[in-house]
Amino acid sequence: MTRIVLATAGFLILPYVLIFVYLIPFIHPVSTLMLRDIVLLRGYDRQWVSLDDISPVLVQSVMMSEDGQYCFHGGVDWGEMQELVAETLDGEATRGGSTIPMQTAKNLFLWNGRSFVRKALELPLAVASDLVWTKRRLMEIYLNIAEWGPGIYGIEAAARYHFKVPASKLSRRQAALLAVSLPNPIDRNAGKPRRGLRSLASVIERRAQGSGDYIRCLYD
Repeated sequence: MTRIVLATAGFLILPYVLIFVYLIPFIHPVSTLMLRDIVLLRGYDRQWVSLDDISPVLVQSVMMSEDGQYCFHGGVDWGEMQELVAETLDGEATRGGSTIPMQTAKNLFLWNGRSFVRKALELPLAVASDLVWTKRRLMEIYLNIAEWGPGIYGIEAAARYHFKVPASKLSRRQAALLAVSLPNPIDRNAGKPRRGLRSLASVIERRAQGSGDYIRCLYD
């Protein structure tokens, strides 16, 4: 019994230790999906790049698509979270609502799939990550571990796989297509977008062009 308690405590504490370890710039974290691919002998493609080597239009597009309030919340958008809880209690179909820090915490430390247990673990990890890391470091990690296709992780590998260009050379249109594919990168192919994906990309492209103050925490 004692061993089980200690193992559980270690499982819960380890992510918080790693948050401080990942403060070190030359450490390049891997996601739980990457670890899964290694265990299953699938391999994966990921080429780490610094935030300075990623086209700003990609960062703008991802923020406008995934987390428009990224620069203003502390890891969790509590107003949005309250609305989601209310909708769930009313029996309405649940929607997204995860912030970029929440998605980063999930990708680094947890698992895919919706459950209250995972969400309960995810929220404090997102707050801790946003508190310990700068917004730039958090965004850099997120863009380097996000999945953009089967075995394709990180924006550099994604840009080269889908558009044959480095992340620093992505156009506004390419950036928007990559951003809107993030919720489901297996079914949403940024390099071969269907009509619905192209329409979403057009919306995000317009929002990214007017992002202005929304991205100030990254480029001020």
